[in-house]
Amino acid sequence: MSQQIMLEVVTPHRLEFQKEVEYVVAPTVDGIVGVLPGHIRLITQLATGVLRYKIDGQNNYMAVSEGFMEVTPHKVIILAEAADLPEDVDAEQALEEKRQAEEALHHSFTEKINFDQAEIALKRAATKVELAKKYGENK
Repeated sequence: MSQQIMLEVVTPHRLEFQKEVEYVVAPTVDGIVGVLPGHIRLITQLATGVLRYKIDGQNNYMAVSEGFMEVTPHKVIILAEAADLPEDVDAEQALEEKRQAEEALHHSFTEKINFDQAEIALKRAATKVELAKKYGENK
């Protein structure tokens, strides 16, 4: 058995995921960061995007939103606002969320709504759409 590292994904609501994995590749504000067992300690800001991890030689994926990632030699902790596995994403609903977020973003220029919140909602929805299309059961 190869070396493994514990991956924990935590949202404000619950512990979403906790398993031993072979590696983690995470989206951060500074770019993509790959983590193998024995990695040096690191704390970085997480970006909205697709998290990749390998279990038993197979790549797995999860949509994560903004947050933080803490890395130790034996553990990766993802603290994210939201996290979704491909099987939990309804592609039709994700497309509708994306459409609504794009509309809200468009209206943020003409009405007094929060541009930042609309932009975050759009990034989350677009990531869920990408996850469902590329890695979902109905790909």
